[in-house]
Amino acid sequence: MTSPLVTIAGRAIGAGQPPYIVAEMSGNHNGDINRALALIDAAKAAGADAVKLQTYTADTITLDHHGPDFLIEGGLWDGRRLYDLYQEAHTPWDWHARLFAHARSIGIQIFSSPFDPTAVTLLEGLDAPAYKIASFEIVDIPLIELCARTGRPLIISTGLASNAEIQDAVAAARGAGEGGVILLHCTSAYPAPMEDMNLRSLQRLATENQVVVGLSDHSMGVTASIAAVALGAAFIEKHFTLDRSEGGVDSDFSLEPHELAKLVAECRAAWSAMGTDNYDEVPSEGVNRGSRRSLYVVHDIKAGDAITGLNVRSIRPGYGLPPKYLPQVIGRTAARDLARGTPLDWDLLG
Repeated sequence: MTSPLVTIAGRAIGAGQPPYIVAEMSGNHNGDINRALALIDAAKAAGADAVKLQTYTADTITLDHHGPDFLIEGGLWDGRRLYDLYQEAHTPWDWHARLFAHARSIGIQIFSSPFDPTAVTLLEGLDAPAYKIASFEIVDIPLIELCARTGRPLIISTGLASNAEIQDAVAAARGAGEGGVILLHCTSAYPAPMEDMNLRSLQRLATENQVVVGLSDHSMGVTASIAAVALGAAFIEKHFTLDRSEGGVDSDFSLEPHELAKLVAECRAAWSAMGTDNYDEVPSEGVNRGSRRSLYVVHDIKAGDAITGLNVRSIRPGYGLPPKYLPQVIGRTAARDLARGTPLDWDLLG
């Protein structure tokens, strides 16, 4: 079966293509549009392919409610009300047009995660090139179908999702639109411990669903993303911030600009290193081919004298017969005088 490809704004994503790196802004703008603009600049400078927003308001994603169901227990945001967290973290809708325009003006793609139909309407008006379905929204089939009906590619994170839920989401996306699907393996912990990343799931995710796969990486550092690329991830999403010391709702597990640049460089290097599946000599090896071992005359031999293990040995360089022929050479005679340092060849033997 042909490997699937998904295209975002003309950029093909999938097997045979360099990994597509997305810098997730999330709420790390800290409520300051100038910081949001600076984050877009930083993503571009780091070499990311795209920057991503999240499009919601506290009122579109939850209720202003004080009941226990609306209180976060455990993790990075322990004790906070959902409404208060989302009120702090949201990207104001009246920023979106300016952020989209700025990203496009500097040559970096920009898209978002919508969390309700009104967000999709806003993003459609901005000609967003793709839609990201967040892990916690993978069970919102009507939202997935609405996004798919736009004809845009869908990137779907799979944190906390069962295999059945993943298949339901993929079927919904494919049934409603033809923009293509990218599934992101994700561990929905903030930050995600390395021992919980389970990156081997990438290959199963790709095979079972016949989709392009990637990683939404909430772990610390860049190691998991690099390993994911080596396992076939064609899409990497990572949160980033300007400076962790300045705080922000996601700053604890976000990369700073120099780290994002390292992520981009190392992921692309890992992809390049995967190469092709063969044992052929590559161009860079050619200069060292002569450094291999081969059979050489190590003591002068007179014509007619016997070849022995004392006057012929396997040494470097590699311009003589391969060492595997030593047993067949021993006992033969020299066809002419052979000086020390002569590479042995069949026409030198009697």
